[in-house]
Amino acid sequence: MAKTTSIAKVTNTHTGSSFDDFLKEDGIFEEVQARALKRALSEQLDDAMQTSKLTKVVMAQRMATSRSQLDRVLDPANLSIQLDTLIKAAHAVGKTVEIRLKQEAKSTRISAVGV
Repeated sequence: MAKTTSIAKVTNTHTGSSFDDFLKEDGIFEEVQARALKRALSEQLDDAMQTSKLTKVVMAQRMATSRSQLDRVLDPANLSIQLDTLIKAAHAVGKTVEIRLKQEAKSTRISAVGV
């Protein structure tokens, strides 16, 4: 006789907090968010330079700055870049900078009842 087995799909009704909540509880949410944003901006500038076939020397000249300053702009770990420098870098590759504030999402937690 062939044995048949049925597998019941089990869903987890116990959901923990979000990763953002975890970072906030550790007190590092803003730093992690800043690092992620700087990395994304650095990558976008680097991609735009490659697409435009710009060397760092030419890019720095277009920005009217030094190559070492450009290296700081492109360094994802360097968070101390002034807004005007970022705007110059974007302009040098034919881009603009768009910054906006948005409402923080409310964190939703589901708690287990009667477990």
